[in-house]
Amino acid sequence: MEKDLPSVAARGLGAVPGPQTGLDGILGRIGKLEVRLARDASEIAAAQAVRYRVFYDELGARGQVSQHLEQRDSDSFDAVCDHLLVFDTALPMPEHKRIVGTYRLLRQEIANTAGGFYSTDEFELDTLVARHADRRFLELGRSCVLPEYRSKRTVELLWQGIWAYIHHHRVDVMTGCASFPGTVPAAHARALSYLAHNCGAEGEWKVRAVAERYQNMDLMPNEAIDSRTALAEMPPLIKGYMRVGARFGDGCVIDDDFCTTDVLVVLPVEWIAGRYVSYYGGDSQRFAA
Repeated sequence: MEKDLPSVAARGLGAVPGPQTGLDGILGRIGKLEVRLARDASEIAAAQAVRYRVFYDELGARGQVSQHLEQRDSDSFDAVCDHLLVFDTALPMPEHKRIVGTYRLLRQEIANTAGGFYSTDEFELDTLVARHADRRFLELGRSCVLPEYRSKRTVELLWQGIWAYIHHHRVDVMTGCASFPGTVPAAHARALSYLAHNCGAEGEWKVRAVAERYQNMDLMPNEAIDSRTALAEMPPLIKGYMRVGARFGDGCVIDDDFCTTDVLVVLPVEWIAGRYVSYYGGDSQRFAA
């Protein structure tokens, strides 16, 4: 989850579609579910409404008065991002009302012209990007799925869409914030400590939370952590990133607006486990051609 960065100028929130990418068709399909990018303002607005239902109604995010009045989670990044959408094609309603899940995607070349990445408010992402000037970064965020669609099938479909997207745009590194519920890191001591001891990005990929917001993740000694319990306590999104080979930044950040504790995902494409490359690779080649 994310929050607004005032340094990026608003461009008519939700009034225009995201950047044109050349990926106008279906990026993946499983049964009645399909994934593709938003094509117009009505679909972006509908995605914002889905985000509101999850982040505000379900998880208790605060936000601004205008967001509550419109019942849409929106910020200035929406106008410069691509919006990956999952549709339930069996729902008997207009297409933009069939959206059941969404991801927000911000490519480095777009971020460079729009004021930067979202996550730089919480993590020293600019330092990491500068260290890898020959790499193309993609920031993922605002991931959410409606409760009745939170299944392995929907997660697989989102990854089909992401694979097609990164293949088409030749992305080298994925990054972005992922969240634990609540603003007390100690409530997730076991899981956060497991990430700190076993899943930290190291060497040239190490990246820290910004100093003024840094919260220690190493809350328990490694020998005191039951790994099975720690993994069971991980939020599904974080567990999904771990499965494909992601590592995490040093330190977490409390986001009071969204009532979350955030960690930074670091995932160079070459780290992704081979079985996932094989599983999604065929579809990404086919849909992104």
